Amino acid sequence: MLTLFYDGHCPMCAAEIRKLKGYANEGVLVLIDINNAEDLSYFPMIDYHAALKTLHALDDKGQILLGLDANVAAWRAVGKYPWLRVLRWPLIRFVADCCYRIFANNRHRITGWLSASPCKGQCAIGERHE
Repeated sequence: MLTLFYDGHCPMCAAEIRKLKGYANEGVLVLIDINNAEDLSYFPMIDYHAALKTLHALDDKGQILLGLDANVAAWRAVGKYPWLRVLRWPLIRFVADCCYRIFANNRHRITGWLSASPCKGQCAIGERHE
């Protein structure tokens, strides 16, 4: 079982979570919105502010996976997109992780460019939007 911690205020993140939910069989994937303080309180090893910046997952061995490692593990857990493991190959990993960091730091801005709907909640790291 994999527990994935996501930003439910991010429209792109929420869309990907909906896809994951559609593929997830019972018990393979637990999805935790980091903006739900009560749910997050069960996982003291997950820092809210760090999880806002980088996708986090917790595997069945208690290991925390970050960024693309978490993303690839989530899709592997639901049995979809096996080609994503290419992103973890040594040379590709470096470039993919750099691109992920740029995306993660700008995901709300990117959502705004791609969608007419404004973001809700955390629009940019540290900036609240009502």
